[in-house]
Amino acid sequence: MSSSELAFIKGVASLAAAPVPGLVMGIGDDCAVLRKNEEQVLLVTTDTLVSGVHFDLKWHPLHLLGRKAAAVNLSDIAAMGGRPTFALLSAALSSDLSEQGLQEFMNGFVEMLQEHGVALIGGDTVTAPCPTFTITLLGEMAGAEVCYRAAARQGDEVWVSGFLGEAAAGLALCQKGAAVPAEFAGLLQAHLNPQPRLALGRFLAASGHVHAMMDLSDGLATDLAHICTASGLAAEVDGRNLPLSAATQRAGESLSHDARQWALSGGEDYELLYTVAPGRGEALARQVREELHLQLSCLGRMTGGQGLFLREDGKKRLISYQGYEHHL
Repeated sequence: MSSSELAFIKGVASLAAAPVPGLVMGIGDDCAVLRKNEEQVLLVTTDTLVSGVHFDLKWHPLHLLGRKAAAVNLSDIAAMGGRPTFALLSAALSSDLSEQGLQEFMNGFVEMLQEHGVALIGGDTVTAPCPTFTITLLGEMAGAEVCYRAAARQGDEVWVSGFLGEAAAGLALCQKGAAVPAEFAGLLQAHLNPQPRLALGRFLAASGHVHAMMDLSDGLATDLAHICTASGLAAEVDGRNLPLSAATQRAGESLSHDARQWALSGGEDYELLYTVAPGRGEALARQVREELHLQLSCLGRMTGGQGLFLREDGKKRLISYQGYEHHL
């Protein structure tokens, strides 16, 4: 089968387009949103990690892999502004994973859940050609505070948390196969052990100033394009504003790779990308720095039209959907 992930999701969404009582948001956002009561909603998300596609057991410690498997789903809850509550895990196991290795994975998985007050309540196990893990995560929040991808407004400022491209740089260092210098330890952690921005997501959603939000899993060029498409708008990003850490830039020099490309299309940053009303972003960023000790950066703005554009060196070029995508 030769098809893009985006085309497949669009086709599936068309099959499930009929309205269902209690469903607030179905396919098309980081989580499905279900009505719990007049004030509260339930959040539901699921994700799958496949050996050789999403992780490599040659370099990914199983304890950290367990943590990451939980973190990438927790990040979806953060993207809506919610609080995670319960998790289910389905594990497809093979001879590539020993009993001790599975225990290390589970220890890391439960550890990450417990750090965020989440209970593991069930799942399934089967045999398979290669290790595969599917996680379903539930959360909840006030319905009026949910941040959807489709809620960006023309003129909004586009902001992002943390640094971009660190996880992609860490992956590139792992793939090189040589010993990684100590100066790049933080980049390895970004790839092997990402941290979901749950506290930040709740803070931003409760502020009342954030319109659209999602987490960065496939790279800025794809994920901001998702917000553009869902909101029926375009966006412009100033290339000078891409938040690159010194370590990422040094890794780019070491590997002869443009670090900005990692920031744009590398994926797996699991930072939060959001739009905020004009003039509100800086004050919100100051609060976040003071209360959560996180860096936020303004990347650009939402505009009329279609597409995501990068402006640099006095020129503007289209970069929509140039991040990571599965080809089916």
